[in-house]
Amino acid sequence: MNDEENPLEEPTIHDADVPEEEVLIPKKEEKALVSGQSHPDKLFLLPLNRRPFFPGMAAPIVIEPGAYYEVLKTVAKTEHKCLGLFLTHKEDANIYKLGIDDLCQVGVVARILRIIPIEQGGAQVVLNMEKRVVIEKPIRGKYLSAKVKYHDDPPVESLSKELKAYSISIITTIKELLKLNPLFKEELQIFLGHSDFTEPGRLADFAVALTTATRDELQDVLETFDIQARIDKALMLLKKELDISKLQSTINQRIEATISKTQREFFLREQLKAIKKELGMEKDDKTIDAEKFEERLKERKVPDEVMKVIREEQEKLSSLEMQSAEYGVCRNYLDWLTIVPWGIYSQETHDLKKAEKVLEEDHYGLKDIKERILEFIGVGKLTGGVKGSIICLVGPPGVGKTSIGKSVARALNRKFFRFSVGGMRDEAEIKGHRRTYIGAMPGKMIQALKSAQTMNPVIMIDEVDKMGMSFQGDPASALLEVLDPEQNRDFHDHYLDVPADLSNVLFIITANVLDTIPEPLKDRMEILRLSGYIQAEKIEIANKYLVPKNRKNMGLKASDVALTKDALAQIINGYAREAGVRTLENNIKKVFRKVAVKVARLSDKEREKHSKTTVTEKSLKDYLGKPIFTSDRYYDKMPVGVCTGLAWTSMGGATLYIETILYPAEKTEMKLTGQAGDVMKESAQIAWSYVQNRSRDYAPEIPFFEKSQVHIHIPEGATPKDGPSAGITMVTALLSLLMGRPVPENLGMTGELTLTGRILPIGGLKEKLIAARRSKLTVLIFPKENLRDYDELPDFLKKGLDVHFVEYYDEVFPIVFPQEKKHAQPKKPAVARKKVRRSKAS
Repeated sequence: MNDEENPLEEPTIHDADVPEEEVLIPKKEEKALVSGQSHPDKLFLLPLNRRPFFPGMAAPIVIEPGAYYEVLKTVAKTEHKCLGLFLTHKEDANIYKLGIDDLCQVGVVARILRIIPIEQGGAQVVLNMEKRVVIEKPIRGKYLSAKVKYHDDPPVESLSKELKAYSISIITTIKELLKLNPLFKEELQIFLGHSDFTEPGRLADFAVALTTATRDELQDVLETFDIQARIDKALMLLKKELDISKLQSTINQRIEATISKTQREFFLREQLKAIKKELGMEKDDKTIDAEKFEERLKERKVPDEVMKVIREEQEKLSSLEMQSAEYGVCRNYLDWLTIVPWGIYSQETHDLKKAEKVLEEDHYGLKDIKERILEFIGVGKLTGGVKGSIICLVGPPGVGKTSIGKSVARALNRKFFRFSVGGMRDEAEIKGHRRTYIGAMPGKMIQALKSAQTMNPVIMIDEVDKMGMSFQGDPASALLEVLDPEQNRDFHDHYLDVPADLSNVLFIITANVLDTIPEPLKDRMEILRLSGYIQAEKIEIANKYLVPKNRKNMGLKASDVALTKDALAQIINGYAREAGVRTLENNIKKVFRKVAVKVARLSDKEREKHSKTTVTEKSLKDYLGKPIFTSDRYYDKMPVGVCTGLAWTSMGGATLYIETILYPAEKTEMKLTGQAGDVMKESAQIAWSYVQNRSRDYAPEIPFFEKSQVHIHIPEGATPKDGPSAGITMVTALLSLLMGRPVPENLGMTGELTLTGRILPIGGLKEKLIAARRSKLTVLIFPKENLRDYDELPDFLKKGLDVHFVEYYDEVFPIVFPQEKKHAQPKKPAVARKKVRRSKAS
């Protein structure tokens, strides 16, 4: 390569380019490196990471920009154009941080044949490997270089017959390799162009280069100068490569045989299918689908409008090819149209005795709910069927809303289907997707009919109060058509796009609260409230249902474990204070699991002799740990300024304390804390204004919190609270603080207060009454307008309670402070006297 052909410029080395401690190659030695010798005794070295090269080979190498690229440009300007290629000791070595000691001592001298610059920098260089070379002495300099010694193989005339035999054996093995792997053929042609088979050394090098041996095995052959030993090692590696190639060939043949067999079987099956079709012995998939759809239609009484659509789709399906995309869409549409149970109805039973028996078997208590369901069934008996009724069961979790729906379906002998709409945001879940979308399918109503295979199932829609709304639509609005008896007789699902009669479906809706249900939807439903259970009811439910069911589920017998009545009462009071019985059941399961572990450790003989485990109130701690609840009351003795109210939550009734204190301030004002909602904040402001206006009537001798700030707090600040029913409770707490008189411990109250002192009715009376009984409150104050709700409650809930119904707050005052009369002079609270004195002193 002359200067015109290679535009690479020779770099000039300056002393400033090199660190001070590094010794440059002396000028004479550097001149020797670039002299015009055929094979110079001093070479620049190029490290190799992967595999060594062998003499007689030609190979391209990519050199990136950097130190070795500079070496390449230097060598390219010399006459000999030679450099040394040496393998590194470590495969992952960094070639830019190497010394002579990091290289193997034997390598090859390579002559540059051609340099091709790369656009990204660097160059691709084609090298011809010529001789083995050994490092004799390193030369310190800017680049890796060393004084070297060359090794030439002995001439052919001096070789023995044994070496020639080895050579023939290698050639035979190479021929076998060529049959198994044709890729070696090209390399063999390159070798023949540069060497002769009569040179055993070159033949051994070529044979080794063909193999996939490791870098260490290849380097070992390169370092073997003795021709006999080298050709022996080469033959060993070549034989190993031949074995691997044979194994690979066997694997390939096995795979090809399997594939060929599969293809042959496929063709034979297709031919057999065609023959059977011609003889009428077998039908294709299209015919099978068409017959299946016709078979379904014979079992159903399909409306004329729907039948017209089905026939049109059947004609369309018969003209479509099975491979077309539209065939699948059309087939799925026909599948849904024909699987809906048109004209199929369950045979209803309107036996009131049977229905009453079923309800009593499945549920304890809930007398008003059972009566309403029996009324419902009785009307259905007289009218010939239950139609156009949507029942909404509202109550806390765990009171049996879902199980009531199952009982109604069993009592009526109807199929039952339940789905939840909690968190649902897409109206297509109710009314289906349009068929133009990929993966479209009908909504839940049509899916319910398919699952029940009857047009008059009981469909329970759970958690209707927890539906969402998004850009995809409003599911609550989609339910309006479903739950309207006047509209659902022609319900149109977006997917089916034909009218479906849902008027015979009995819908039972469940919710925890009514506040989040839209008014139009609420208007379509008959609302039945399920309140929580009191302790006596929970004990009966546990003994009749929960204990036997879970004992059986845990693999226990009645002779293995028993729960006493006191233990059940302690679980209810100390571990499961909720409106429903779900937590109670979980605690019973926990007890039975621990007993099951004890029983499982016994052998069969020991189990027969083992006495029954009786869980008592005292031993309950060993199974459930310490009680979670100790008392609903915060105070053994009520302090001044504290009053107990009754609240309703989605979990049932609860007691609610109102605490008040006062402290000196520049001006009289009120502060409210306890995460109260907007309505409750307004109630507090109304109570403050009412007491300020009427304080002279209730405590004429006491000034109204003069130069004092009153702080009203509702405990359990992490729980959000809202509602107007704490109005009279706040007034009572403020009057207790003003007069320094505590409220009785066994007194609870609830009612919304107006500015004129009128007490308005509240909701959730039964739940609040249950919460009062749980907290051992015996004197209760309710609004007068709730008297009709109270009269409907069962007698066992009212037993032992002194309930007062009031219309104005003036009626509340003598009940709370019986020894105080209007215009009497009450005691002044200590804080108030202190403040008054302080104000007078000022």
